[in-house]
Amino acid sequence: MSVTPMMAQYLEIKAEAPDALLFYRMGDFYELFFDDAAAAAEALDIALTKRGEHLGQPIPMCGVPVHSAENYLMTLIRKGFRVAVCEQLESPAEAKKRGSKSVVKRGIVRLVTPGTLTEDTLLEARAHNYLAAFASVRDDCALAWADISTGELRVAPCPRVRLGPDLARLGVREVLLPEGSDARDTVEEGGAAATELAKSSFDSRGGEDRLRRLFGVASSEAWGGFGRCELGALGALLDYVELTQRGQLPRMRPPRRETASEIMQIDAATRRSLELVRNASGGRENSLLWAIDRTVTAAGARLLERRVSAPSTRLPVIRARQAAVAWAVERAAEAGDIRAALRRTLDMDRALSRLSLDRGGPRDLAALRAGLEAGAALHDGFAGTDLPVDLAPLAGLDDLRDLLARALIPEPPARLSDGGAIAAGFDAELDDLRTLRDEGRGVIASLQARYAETTGIGSLKVRHNNVLGYFVETTATHEAAMRARADTFIHRQTTANQHRWTTVELSDLETRILNAGTGAAAIEARLFTDLQGAVLERAEPVFAAARCLAELDVATGLADLARAEGWCRPRVDDSRAFAVEAGRHPVVEKALRPSGTPFVPNDTALGAEEGAAIRLLTGPNMAGKSTWLRQNALVAVLAQMGSYVPAESAHVGLVSQLFSRVGASDDLARGRSTFMVEMVETAAILNQADDRSLVILDEIGRGTATYDGLSIAWAVLEHLHEVNRCRALFATHYHEMTALAGRLEGVENCTVAVKEWRGDVIFLHEVREGAADRSYGVQVARLAGLPDRAVARAREVLEMLESGERGTRPEALIDDLPLFSAAPAPRPAPKRESAAEARLRAVLPDDLSPKEALELIYELKALTPED
Repeated sequence: MSVTPMMAQYLEIKAEAPDALLFYRMGDFYELFFDDAAAAAEALDIALTKRGEHLGQPIPMCGVPVHSAENYLMTLIRKGFRVAVCEQLESPAEAKKRGSKSVVKRGIVRLVTPGTLTEDTLLEARAHNYLAAFASVRDDCALAWADISTGELRVAPCPRVRLGPDLARLGVREVLLPEGSDARDTVEEGGAAATELAKSSFDSRGGEDRLRRLFGVASSEAWGGFGRCELGALGALLDYVELTQRGQLPRMRPPRRETASEIMQIDAATRRSLELVRNASGGRENSLLWAIDRTVTAAGARLLERRVSAPSTRLPVIRARQAAVAWAVERAAEAGDIRAALRRTLDMDRALSRLSLDRGGPRDLAALRAGLEAGAALHDGFAGTDLPVDLAPLAGLDDLRDLLARALIPEPPARLSDGGAIAAGFDAELDDLRTLRDEGRGVIASLQARYAETTGIGSLKVRHNNVLGYFVETTATHEAAMRARADTFIHRQTTANQHRWTTVELSDLETRILNAGTGAAAIEARLFTDLQGAVLERAEPVFAAARCLAELDVATGLADLARAEGWCRPRVDDSRAFAVEAGRHPVVEKALRPSGTPFVPNDTALGAEEGAAIRLLTGPNMAGKSTWLRQNALVAVLAQMGSYVPAESAHVGLVSQLFSRVGASDDLARGRSTFMVEMVETAAILNQADDRSLVILDEIGRGTATYDGLSIAWAVLEHLHEVNRCRALFATHYHEMTALAGRLEGVENCTVAVKEWRGDVIFLHEVREGAADRSYGVQVARLAGLPDRAVARAREVLEMLESGERGTRPEALIDDLPLFSAAPAPRPAPKRESAAEARLRAVLPDDLSPKEALELIYELKALTPED
């Protein structure tokens, strides 16, 4: 059976993207066929229909409107699909010039994948969307990453063991790997999409060539020199971007090389435990970022997220950031002026990126205009002050700002095709065409008045019909006068009572009026292209200005937070100190505020110039042990990202690595129990922590038998003290471990205070020196709502077991506990129903009149207690 020309074209284009859904443009719809249609219809919950036949079988088909395609794209990308967008490359009229049955030319203009999104509707405004590439050459590995929506491009050495933590830090959406790479499992475990490329894409020489061409430099050494692996990763990344964007590379910033020593190392488990930028469910609410984010721009929010995810370990960087925050804290009025100016800005980075990909619109130019205007105002207002932020990038763009201010209307439309983006007075030819388009009747009326005045014929009219177009009409009595002006008026038609004429001027005006709309749109498109080119010529300084505005946003936002919450500027140095006075948990404190419950602050002191410094924390559940552990880890993160911290004072010696093992969960998909997950994470800590690390551990060993758990917890604490020699907070219910404080020089006991009152336990949430003598588990069980009988039985068993600890093994007590004996405990005798209860059971309340109810009360009152 023959294939129609259109279907032949579809199959040919589909072969170019066999692993993607093909959005095939047909007029106002993107159509999908065959297996693509079946998959898309199910994923999008839209109707699956049929169109014609192929090889004797009906062709499945579905479609989505072009004007709302981005919403459908977002759904497909989130469900793991890749989408190839096939557009019409010519109009149907152009196709017909080649023959009446010619098919409109079509081609794939873009491959949409999780890591290559640029549209605002597909992106989270306040978060990066990273695409990464992982390359390895023997034992040398590197990771390159880019956000093509903002132009950021970075690369770092990345040992295989660091791949998971680095992907977690960056929140990468898609990772490029060489074919057959053994890193695929690591990538997918982290929630990113893994895309395999040919190994040739990771060639270091090819990568260096791509870098040189992209940035117009003679050698990659212009950026300090990259290793073979780093060049291979960068090359694969750029190769993939060029492939998905069909040769249209976005404007990228020069690549920057990062090293592990520049940032605090935080593994994926610790990030989940501390909920730095995402909560346990994957959202932002109740994360550290949620609690501290007071930025007013999208770029500022993304910069803040990067700093929370990767606190610095370089003292000059930390202190410079602190100085900017301190300036804004001390000068609230000036900081308020800066924030007011920033609120008027839009997302310059993403606007510039879309323009460079030729996907931008008038509002992207307006976003750049707003940013440049705010930048110029801030530079003029603060360049001569002691603000410790370099404002030089905000200067030198006055010509571009003025150009955009003159060229654009105040509120341009979203799409250039909507028209009206260019301001009146910017282009004389455009103004004339708009006048003709919008005021054509007025122009014709003016011409009619002039002709009437010139000829002296007051009844002269300029009219229009579909046959003649525009024409001058006079009565027959004025024929001689009109013929006397044959050099101007040309006779066209005579009717019974009128004569119709035209002029060269009228014919030209008619053509211009008819073409004014098309001409105005064409001129607007040309002017937009000119403005786009002017912006892209200044891309580097525009990127720099955007970065400067983001820096100001982060600094003033953190200052606003510090003033409102009473946070202090921490002392950060190269020591091993860790001292916090009246520290608080920023997320818990914010969550408690609506209820009016105050947060109880606590001190922490880990001061050891040499050797370990460990606090062994005991106390009951619900008392706040985990909160205290986490808040100290968050203080370290906040201090080294350059922020103030929630405390009255804080002294933080640089933390090279942060580890957290707090909370329990299983990993059933990988066959890991809760206890196995706990042991794997604990093993990672013991194998990696050094003397500059900060470790927080909670309830190690609780997932197994008592003696096994105690033995493991004991050994872990000793290893931290003797081998890792780190700073650590170690919470446990094994009270036997408190004896280690007397044996290990760097271990000190502390406990969370509680108060007992009439059999109840009151949690004071205060961390004090000393050790707890019990865990109050039975009291907590009662608070949780266990039946009184179960709670009473638990107390009885606990007393028996505790007596066993004093001289008898628990196994020997089993016969003394009815719970474990062969004979079941006797059931209580059923209670006999009283006469009053029987009488009430027979009453139907809804059937009683008020008088009958009163009589019933007297009847019940007359019954004796024995009844």
